[in-house]
Amino acid sequence: MTVENSTEATTATLDDVLQAAKAVTSRFNNDYYREVDEKEAFPEEFAKAAETAGLHSVMIPEEYGGWGLGVTEASVITEEINRSGGAGAAIHAAMFAMGIVVNHGSEELKKKWLPQITSGDVRLTTFALTEPNAGTDTSKLATTARRDGDEWVLNGQKVFISRAAYTDLMVIMARTSPSPDPKKPGLGISCFLIDIRDVDPARLAMKKIPLMFNHHTYELFIDDLRVPADSLIGEEGVGFKYLFDGLNAERIVIAAECIGDGKWFIERAVKYANERVLFGKPIGANQAIQHPIANGYAHLEAADAMRWKAAAAYDAGADNAPALANIAKYLASEASWALAQTCMQTYGGYGLAREYDIERKFRDNRVFQVAPVSPNMVLNYLSHKVLGMPKSY
Repeated sequence: MTVENSTEATTATLDDVLQAAKAVTSRFNNDYYREVDEKEAFPEEFAKAAETAGLHSVMIPEEYGGWGLGVTEASVITEEINRSGGAGAAIHAAMFAMGIVVNHGSEELKKKWLPQITSGDVRLTTFALTEPNAGTDTSKLATTARRDGDEWVLNGQKVFISRAAYTDLMVIMARTSPSPDPKKPGLGISCFLIDIRDVDPARLAMKKIPLMFNHHTYELFIDDLRVPADSLIGEEGVGFKYLFDGLNAERIVIAAECIGDGKWFIERAVKYANERVLFGKPIGANQAIQHPIANGYAHLEAADAMRWKAAAAYDAGADNAPALANIAKYLASEASWALAQTCMQTYGGYGLAREYDIERKFRDNRVFQVAPVSPNMVLNYLSHKVLGMPKSY
């Protein structure tokens, strides 16, 4: 599947991608996700169906078996997954993490792993970055990797690593040397693509972190984990640059997930407001009900427009893509969270009942106020990097 330069061809391609996504999401309704949530299970059937359809490989070049498209098309897929009642998190890491390999990995690394990813022979759903004592301050990460002959030896700890127990390949960030420049603390960090299928649990231990929503998240304990030298992605010591390339794509596909959630909340709230009759009329006839929904719709439309703008900039390699990606994620997460609260209020007590799914999506959506980047950090970035004010962090 390729994208032509004409608007007509691009529109047709986006529709093709949407229909491919709907062919999968239509098989998994809210009953399925509710059951998965109640069992605290991983949506294995959905993930496998999405991978079989190739949805996870939309950003991998055609020569390696992917679709050869961009983050614009990837965002169409993640939006549809969330709009249908699911969560794009089941496959989205394969999109943006593989982008790091595609854009910065050696040809040997790409030939070795990308065809296996696109075929579904191996699964990549994990990006191991966050650490207990670093958090948002990524430059302070303490996980290390030292070269020992034909191997790298990794030691450290990671936390809040999504889907770690459901992956074959893992992208891990580790420091390979101290930064030579105090003003550039990110230098010396490298990026690795690691096959964890046969790793000794004593070398890579995982502990599940119980959360308020059904998101399989783990703490990792890395102890003298030896990996082949060719696990290194790109150049040694410049992984920090690769990281932000991947994070910008992540912000856009997650902005789309927020848009999908927002549309789900709107659909549910409008339907209930039209059907629920109190005091002789539908509750949707009351401005106290309809105005918050209409206000949320307006804000979601504005956020969606920024999503498309950010995606186009990223795919074009524009200099302002990082700023737009951050803005898109910020606006979309704010709009969808406001709609989550509006939908809950519209349903009243019934919104708390599991059978209506509102409380499940409410819990799911709350994470976007925290991850993958908090609203405060977006505003810090825009204040300093875009508007030129003094750095506050």
